[in-house]
Amino acid sequence: MTLPQQTLLRDAMRSLNLTRDAFCDRLGVSRRALDSWLLPDGSNEQRSMPTVVARFIAEIMATQQPAKYTQSVPNPSSNIVAGSPHLLSVSQFDRESVQALFRLADLLQPVARRQKVCRVLEGAVLANLFFEASTRTRISFGAAFCRLGGAVCDTTGFTFSSMAKGESIHDTSRVISGYVDAMVVRHPEQGAVAEFASATHIPVINGGDGPGEHPTQALLDLYTLEREFSRQGKLIDGCHIAIVGDLKHGRAVHSLVKLLCLYQRLTISLVAPTGLELPSELMDQLSRNGNQLRCNQQLAQGLAGADVIYATRVQKERMGSEALEGYSPDFQINLAAVQNWCKPDTVIMHPLPRDSRPDAHDLATDLNPDPRLAIFRQTDNGIPVRMAIFAQLLGVDQQVPHALRDCNWRHPPHLGPEDAAFDVLE
Repeated sequence: MTLPQQTLLRDAMRSLNLTRDAFCDRLGVSRRALDSWLLPDGSNEQRSMPTVVARFIAEIMATQQPAKYTQSVPNPSSNIVAGSPHLLSVSQFDRESVQALFRLADLLQPVARRQKVCRVLEGAVLANLFFEASTRTRISFGAAFCRLGGAVCDTTGFTFSSMAKGESIHDTSRVISGYVDAMVVRHPEQGAVAEFASATHIPVINGGDGPGEHPTQALLDLYTLEREFSRQGKLIDGCHIAIVGDLKHGRAVHSLVKLLCLYQRLTISLVAPTGLELPSELMDQLSRNGNQLRCNQQLAQGLAGADVIYATRVQKERMGSEALEGYSPDFQINLAAVQNWCKPDTVIMHPLPRDSRPDAHDLATDLNPDPRLAIFRQTDNGIPVRMAIFAQLLGVDQQVPHALRDCNWRHPPHLGPEDAAFDVLE
């Protein structure tokens, strides 16, 4: 079974590292034609790609990557497992394995967008073990597993865990392994999720370990950035990214920075209050591959010329006795700041939750109607990315292309009243 044309085209542009315009030049087609081929199935303006174009793309890809490319299914050699059944850190990824994961996420987009159903995990059970507060991440993992046909068992907080009675992480992990087929674990202590993984052979996914890492958040962030840039005709290589907020404690930032190290010629503006700067070891990693770092505490300087703004909440729950200085109203990214300092096509992202209280100075809600705000497209993309992770870790990724079926229920064209015109479900 061949890949849907949208997945095939996105995979080809990703593998060749070409913008839409450059890809059109390579194929000898108009941008309007390519855009119509990339629209979701069911869209009134979607068009079928000519067979001769599909054949030409396959020939190009075979010439570029004869040992890697397949038009039918994702390459299992690029699986994230890489000798381990767990996903604990983005350090497990290279650029090829990121591309393989995103190719599978593209294939699963119609499932996330209510156009298809897929039951490749029917009969499997997931344990969502969240020992720290979570809404979006916990539900996102559960929804992703359910959309693949699995079932989910949830537990939240230490109060409802036998660990409150003194049970060790090792014993908890081994016991739960007898009940379920995969675990997602969030824990307030860095390294605790790896300890869960060391006690079991079933897949364990890091849902956030204190100030350590949040690998799936960073992966969905990168996937979102790639899709936003694709629509704009940009590449991640060579772009300007402004990362703003608590860069010391933000685990999503730590994981994203490690993934950005896979790209080249980036300009990265790090904008943080005094005492909340990015750890030095991560700055050292970022400075590789010809990347240029700019560190400052002035929001206007950090945002100027940025292709993407990645804002983060101050992690007050991880600061202990640390004093927070310099995080004033002038530090808030709001509509006025974006209009004054940013480009018309700047992408605005945030790992969420954003603190909407007036004194928090987090990403402002007056940006909600602005189509540059990508935070809800970002969370939506968490479903296909996490589905792809489950499919790879549980070894069913090869079955996905054959398991897609039409769904029978009706869904709205937009999920929210302020969604951008280009962000439709059909």
